[in-house]
Amino acid sequence: MTRSTTDEAAAPPLPSSPKERRRLREAKSLSEEQVAAAVGVTRATVRSWETGRTTPRGRKRALYAKLIAPDPKPRPRPARKPKSPPAPLPVKGPEVAPVLEVVHEAEATPSSEPAVAHEPAVAPAPEAAPAPPPAPTGPPPPPEPEPEPQPATPRLSPDEAFDALYAHAAPGLVRQTYLLTGRRSLARESVERAFQLAWHRWPEVAVDRDPVGWVRAAAYECAMSPWHRLRRVHRHPDAPPSEPARRALFEALLELPPAYRRTLLLYDGVGLDLPETAAETEASTPAAAGRLEVARAAVAERVPELAAAASPAEQSELLHDRLGGLARAEHVPAPPPARAVRTGSENKARLWTRAAIAFAALLIGATALTLHTAPTHYEQPLSPPERVGGVPPRGGPQKLTPQDLKLQKSLNEQLAHGPERLVPRIP
Repeated sequence: MTRSTTDEAAAPPLPSSPKERRRLREAKSLSEEQVAAAVGVTRATVRSWETGRTTPRGRKRALYAKLIAPDPKPRPRPARKPKSPPAPLPVKGPEVAPVLEVVHEAEATPSSEPAVAHEPAVAPAPEAAPAPPPAPTGPPPPPEPEPEPQPATPRLSPDEAFDALYAHAAPGLVRQTYLLTGRRSLARESVERAFQLAWHRWPEVAVDRDPVGWVRAAAYECAMSPWHRLRRVHRHPDAPPSEPARRALFEALLELPPAYRRTLLLYDGVGLDLPETAAETEASTPAAAGRLEVARAAVAERVPELAAAASPAEQSELLHDRLGGLARAEHVPAPPPARAVRTGSENKARLWTRAAIAFAALLIGATALTLHTAPTHYEQPLSPPERVGGVPPRGGPQKLTPQDLKLQKSLNEQLAHGPERLVPRIP
């Protein structure tokens, strides 16, 4: 137990992101089988660690973290501070801070002071005290000029950072989504929905390693949802381009299965490498490579220029140019303003919050009404019916004889008064 605890404490920290674990493993040229054999688990377990389904624990976590840890780099020695201050650099205009460094107001802001170089742990040997300098006889030297403070990089607010990310990535994402779906209105709607979701989760997106990739994955998932088939507007793709070459490429893309189409667009269109493409499509690297080869072969059958390429690299470059030209040539609707996207996200969140509150109030009211109208004591249920015996049969008028019928007819024909009524004569 002590040895295991010591190994876990000495092991490097394990990245919390499954994509980062996979990237570190592939950066060290390790396969899943090699990692599984070194840690003592199966290949399926390693794959579940790198997809986020499970997390290693205990001794296996320490071995896995030590196995994929990056190689340590020698730390450069801190440079000594010069005696005289350097000349101030020319002041630049205001720059926009990258979105990767923008943190939500609720998050703790890091210190803006420069990092101080650590001194060596071993103190230098004491030297002999130098002789005191002779007293100056002339006038004192002029004081050294203080260096001018450098202007700090302006920090963006969450609204400004989101607007900068939206202006940078939204137009290109609409064109990419159009190539993925073949529908202009669906592409615009999917990108708008993805940015609304990004604004709703802005504390998470602002500190993400790749905010554009986060929004791109959300837009692709929304655009490829099978529920769009139930909408009449998005059942059929838009009209293909009129130029024959672009028309053939457009139709070849739409004929591919959605997963193959997305892999081809990410690798050859966007320019991601194979591990990043596999991670974004939630597939293994060999599976992503197989999908890419099948997609290229299917597109090359429709586009002769791709089939005539000498190497896969040349084919990838040619396909990148053709996809870019197709995306730029088609008229794609411009995305809505960033302010409208933020407002729409806030309105949707407010609407869902009110709906949840109304549903909770309705549920509480129904429960209170039920408790108020419910009986306060036990009511015995009615017993089931039973057959009762010993009851005489039901009586009624008997059947008239022929003589009774003649008497009844005679009484009906005679007057209602007189002696004839008292003693009727029967004919």
